[in-house]
Amino acid sequence: MKSLLLALGLLLASGTTLAHVTLESRDAVAGSSYKGVLRLPHGCNGSATTSVRVQLPDGFRLAKPMPKAGWQLQTVRAAVTPFDNHGQTVREDVREIVWSGGQLRDDFYDEFVFRGTLPDRAGETAWFKVIQQCGTQEIRWQQLPQDGGNGEFPATGVKLQPAPAAAHVH
Repeated sequence: MKSLLLALGLLLASGTTLAHVTLESRDAVAGSSYKGVLRLPHGCNGSATTSVRVQLPDGFRLAKPMPKAGWQLQTVRAAVTPFDNHGQTVREDVREIVWSGGQLRDDFYDEFVFRGTLPDRAGETAWFKVIQQCGTQEIRWQQLPQDGGNGEFPATGVKLQPAPAAAHVH
């Protein structure tokens, strides 16, 4: 009983290390359209969140963020490996989405939404790195498992599943 209480105390004392930035849907079909709902569970050590920057994984295409009342919205575009989009060659695409200028208090929760097409790499994980700004404080949710485990500030990812087998009709 004593060890259970000690473990519970340590769990509660760790606070924000357990509340990570996550995506609502953590599995999706590779190469499919995806609605990302980024869940932000807290601010930075008592300070309100004032900016959320999402760095999109390589191969994530045609991102469109959802505007959010009270926040300015910006997309950062960069050169990408050219691809076809309905007969048009795309050479530059959205690589980051930034919501800024809002005030999400530390004791509140919110979601930031975007859509796009996932990379067509079944069996892999598409990692979304997030930078959470709270005034002068910053939390970088960017640690990847291959860089040393989940760590204290892990990136959030979507496991890319193979497309379901086509149904055979008799």
